[in-house]
Amino acid sequence: MSENVIELNSVSKTFRDFWLRPTVAAVDALSMSVRKGEVFGLLGPNGSGKSTTIKMILGLISPNAGEVRLFSMPPQSSAARAKLGYLPELSYLHPFLTASETIRYYAGLCGLSRREAKRRAGELMEMVGLSDVANRAVGGFSKGMARRVALAASLVGKPQLLILDEPTSGLDPVSTKEVKTLIKALAAGGMTILTTSHLLADAEDVCDRVMILNRGKCVAEGAIGELGASLEDFFLAKVGDVRDFKLAGFLKG
Repeated sequence: MSENVIELNSVSKTFRDFWLRPTVAAVDALSMSVRKGEVFGLLGPNGSGKSTTIKMILGLISPNAGEVRLFSMPPQSSAARAKLGYLPELSYLHPFLTASETIRYYAGLCGLSRREAKRRAGELMEMVGLSDVANRAVGGFSKGMARRVALAASLVGKPQLLILDEPTSGLDPVSTKEVKTLIKALAAGGMTILTTSHLLADAEDVCDRVMILNRGKCVAEGAIGELGASLEDFFLAKVGDVRDFKLAGFLKG
């Protein structure tokens, strides 16, 4: 049996107001496992609990009930975080740093020497197709180019687990294809990848398995080829009421 890199056991998260009254049950008794070396897709409409689940996996918030484990350790532990890379949905980069300087900055945070940071920046700029603009300030980059810099930054520490929140957001079709090819290559090299996406076609292209969330619960889970229909048809059948989200944006991007 494959080693589980991520494990959620009956995890629940309810947010409360100022008077500690429950307001939103964001995640409800969710259990999930992600095996070593696979690409796992977390899908669902807006408000389904994807972001809350990711935050608990990252150790940014704690569940009210249940347990989250990364590499059989608490997600807040420094040992678990040392093996983790994260690409948030929105990329916040210092506009006055060049792309190369940005990567070297993150390399320094990971404890790399100046020489190693410079070498790693060159490798990653080539990997994401930005070698030609590595010495340009990122403040002048398009959204897609900035997204690729952020993706490179998430790989600086050579993580064993990479969490990607909407990795193709803002990318043109060519760049989207390049990112999906990179995801497949990283997984083939042994990296475990958890990704969220509003684009079902992207999930079909890169994911080994997916979980569909709705109102904080798992409504379906399995390998893409075992769902018995296109992912779009399967999703609609499981989620049901399409009025709960923007259909055109979710399915067509």
